[in-house]
Amino acid sequence: MNAAFLVERFESEPDALAFVWRRAEYHYGWLRERVDEWRRRLEGSGVSRGAVVAIESDFSPSSVASLLALVEMDAILVPLTGTLGAKKREFREIAEVEWSINPDDDDDTSQVVRRDGSAHNDLLLELRARRHPGLVLFSSGSTGASKAALHDLVPLLTKFEDRRRAWRTIAFLLFDHIGGFNTLFYSLSNLGCLVIVETRAPDEVCRLIDQYRVEMLPTSPTFLNLMLASSAHERHDLSSLELVTYGTEPMPEATLHRLHAALPNVQLKQTYGLSELGILRSRSRSSTSLWVKVGGEGFDTRVVHGLLQIKAESAMLGYLNAPSPFTDDGWFQTGDAVEVDGEYLRILGRESELINVGGEKVYPPEVEGVIQSMEGVVDVLVTGEPHSLVGQIVMAQVQLSTGESLAKFRARMRTFCRNRLDAFKVPQKVVLAREDLHGQRFKKLRSSPARDPR
Repeated sequence: MNAAFLVERFESEPDALAFVWRRAEYHYGWLRERVDEWRRRLEGSGVSRGAVVAIESDFSPSSVASLLALVEMDAILVPLTGTLGAKKREFREIAEVEWSINPDDDDDTSQVVRRDGSAHNDLLLELRARRHPGLVLFSSGSTGASKAALHDLVPLLTKFEDRRRAWRTIAFLLFDHIGGFNTLFYSLSNLGCLVIVETRAPDEVCRLIDQYRVEMLPTSPTFLNLMLASSAHERHDLSSLELVTYGTEPMPEATLHRLHAALPNVQLKQTYGLSELGILRSRSRSSTSLWVKVGGEGFDTRVVHGLLQIKAESAMLGYLNAPSPFTDDGWFQTGDAVEVDGEYLRILGRESELINVGGEKVYPPEVEGVIQSMEGVVDVLVTGEPHSLVGQIVMAQVQLSTGESLAKFRARMRTFCRNRLDAFKVPQKVVLAREDLHGQRFKKLRSSPARDPR
């Protein structure tokens, strides 16, 4: 089984709207024909079954059609978006890419290029021997080197065989992100409509929600905070929106409550997924709660020493460039610290991001949530900084809209935090950030950006 069930669905409703992109509409009948065109083109260019092929594109109707054609050819897909910059060449080498394509809906600019790579990695060869399509996803590398997770696509696609509700959805999460992949195949399998963004600026996203009566927005807490800070949601009619799902990083509680107040009729749902496992089914306790139940068919969870472990039928085969992260009995060690309340979990943050202040634990999202609720704070990033006496101190990088001096803000912040945080959690060092505190994936950058110490 690969994506054959999708073709049958496309043929059943050829007039259903599949995409809105650059103000043009594309239907499932068009997509079905375009998949065939891409398969003929790839085969005519010499791309063989099971080849390792980089799709160097973000979301577009043609990039989706080429992806589906490659799935039919049992290719091993390596999505690489333009956000990668100089890393793109490195990622091609790690994945042993044999072909690159640059899909564009203008055939004159689409390219099929033979690369110098050749698949030698044992995991790639094992997958090729199965005659199954594959997927290579790179971690963001926001706290370290990027890792290349290799998936057998068959178990990843199985969960999409059951029909569910068709939504009109913003394609926000990137083409090379597990969340973007999940959004795409959920929409295709249910004959939904993806509204594709060209920029992920808050005003543009809200404009598209308004113009195309979008019902679902899958995104990140960082984007939602920026949307609220910019008041973009107030400049556009978002009354069609029914569901906002958020993941990729912990949600600050203050941001969640502000979002619920701004969009009281919208269901807010936390999601949980990893490049190594896929996206788990989830259910938030309520729209204002950070407690979430994760798992569902094909997933088991357990908590060991406060850290979440998951066993998944859709787990990756392994990393192409790193040792296996699985325990001897097959559990993936997520590195996420959690609290447990019955069937519900609360994600505290990555263990690797924990700040140790004289033996006391500080999770950055908790401190960020408090500071982010202060008037005039556009964004904040909390990290640890080495200290000779206590091991680490808490440092906050902030973006302000108030124009106040750093000294004035420090004093205001300490007063504000006094009754909201334990003393050891209050940042001892505060600096002004001159650049964004998030990457192009709208996820906090845990490496230090440029800042102004004044």
